[in-house]
Amino acid sequence: MSRFVFLGVALALLVGGGGPVAAAPKTRPVVVDVDDHGADPTGRRDSTPAVVAALRHARSIDGDRPVRIVFSKGTYQIYPERAETRELYVSNTVGADQRYRDKKIGLLVEDMRDVTIDGGGAKLVYHGLQTAFASIRSTNVTFQNFSFDYAAPEVIDATVATTGVTDGHAYRVLKIPVGSPYRVNGTHITWLGEKSPATGQPYWSGVDGLEYTQIHDPRAQRTWRGDNPLFNDVAAVTDLGGRRIRIDYTTAARPADAGLVYQMRLIERTEPGAFIWESKNVTMRSMNAYYLQSFGVVGQFSENISIDKVNFAPAPGSGRSTSSFADFVQMSGVKGKVSITRSVFDGPHDDPINIHGTYLEVVGKPGPSTLTLAYKHPQTAGFPQFAPGDKVEFATKRTMTPLASAHAKVTAVDGPSGMDHDKPLTTMTVTFDRPVPTGVEIGGTVVENITATPSVVISGNVFRNVPTRGILVTTRKPVLITGNRFDGMSMASIYVSADAYQWYESGPVSDLTIRGNTFTRPSGPVIFVEPTNQVIDPAAPVHHNISVEHNWFDIGDVTIVNAKSVGGFGFTGNTVRRLDGPSHPPYASPLFVFHGSSGIRIAHNRYDKGLNTSVVTD
Repeated sequence: MSRFVFLGVALALLVGGGGPVAAAPKTRPVVVDVDDHGADPTGRRDSTPAVVAALRHARSIDGDRPVRIVFSKGTYQIYPERAETRELYVSNTVGADQRYRDKKIGLLVEDMRDVTIDGGGAKLVYHGLQTAFASIRSTNVTFQNFSFDYAAPEVIDATVATTGVTDGHAYRVLKIPVGSPYRVNGTHITWLGEKSPATGQPYWSGVDGLEYTQIHDPRAQRTWRGDNPLFNDVAAVTDLGGRRIRIDYTTAARPADAGLVYQMRLIERTEPGAFIWESKNVTMRSMNAYYLQSFGVVGQFSENISIDKVNFAPAPGSGRSTSSFADFVQMSGVKGKVSITRSVFDGPHDDPINIHGTYLEVVGKPGPSTLTLAYKHPQTAGFPQFAPGDKVEFATKRTMTPLASAHAKVTAVDGPSGMDHDKPLTTMTVTFDRPVPTGVEIGGTVVENITATPSVVISGNVFRNVPTRGILVTTRKPVLITGNRFDGMSMASIYVSADAYQWYESGPVSDLTIRGNTFTRPSGPVIFVEPTNQVIDPAAPVHHNISVEHNWFDIGDVTIVNAKSVGGFGFTGNTVRRLDGPSHPPYASPLFVFHGSSGIRIAHNRYDKGLNTSVVTD
């Protein structure tokens, strides 16, 4: 709406018009059809140049008019060779590694506002190693109504179709899904990714079990991290055709893993699956994310991100059980509100949701009001953590608690831009509006941007086939986790840390409500609070005000809550049931364990017989 419309409304109010003033009509969006720019909805040709042209045209349209970029209900092939390329540095990926600084991006919304990418039911098939879509320095952006997948995922889902023993030698027959080309070389298998049409070379390759394995049991609907026995004691490898590979062994015992799926991959997170950076009011809605290549959806120093009705799960009929190379959703330094609702999280290789900031460690004191700060984890570097006007908090690493006079405001920053490598990528110099507080120590103090922290709502989602935790969250703003279903998590369903020793993911929680969720077949502890403070003082806890209320827990012999350094923890109105029923021997694990915590209230819960309702404290 233009300023002239607002002026007209103001004048009408001043003259006291007899009736309500009619709202000005919304500006109709400009529609940009990718097919009009040459995209091919039949899926026979590379649509990348046309999609790039359509998005560049949309960017050139008058910024006061909203834009809808639309697809037909067809299949579009997106190759990286002619995709947009940007030098970018992304949290929790490859840090400052210059081999991976240039990112290919299939759908790039950049320096735009009021933009909707509407797939209209289309399926986008990505090739090679590229980011599916990104919003960079943009406002009011929606991605909706499309499915996307990768032709050759950087994960091999090898199903053990049969096992047996022939002439005293054990064997397995592996079934490999479409989109995982391979070559047998003697007693080894080379996985070839997919050949680039430009170079004729595979986009990626690896041998045998690659670098990381997790195991999926389709019958039990569980996934866990474990050792890979497929390539131990190999005598022969035979390509049987039809994407079946027989591996014969020098050993005689028949393998007992028929039906299991070994999900194998490399470990470098070379680019995000999707990227939201320095953007505001970004929505992902009504999408099928069948696979995220190299990493998940990363929100980085943005404001107000919503993910609604997104199906993060393998494509039906694909033969795959993996749908993400690592996490599904990683929010790093986001402010405003993060809302994740009515979505399915099925088949990741790391945590489905991780919402956090970043602690930077003090490594220098160049002036009375200035510090040199450093990224300390090798997967995170290269982008700015602070801007003038941001508020920060200084915390002691050993206690993970704020210093006296712990807050200051940033007035100047000299450091990486996130878009180039002109300055050091792992350090920055930050100047504050007041002298650095007493007690700040080189190597002993960390700094968090507390402006870049969001409130969070995670509601109505399903988590299954997860080898790790379900939700990780560390933000001082209000957090509500409600109405979700967690099934068969292999680690804690909900994990709260604040880590200044390994991942450097900040910070404390001060208002966390876990309400009305269902936890079925969980690993223990179901809810795990574990900050990295080395000194534990119940009078100075790291986290505050955690409420677990009106949830349903269907458990084996596991601990429900293991919490460290919390001031104010309530567990009320919950129902705890045994998976095996009360007629079996009683469980031994205490339901509640607290370390260095205070203000604990456990009341008005319902328990099956045979549960150990002990509360262990130290």
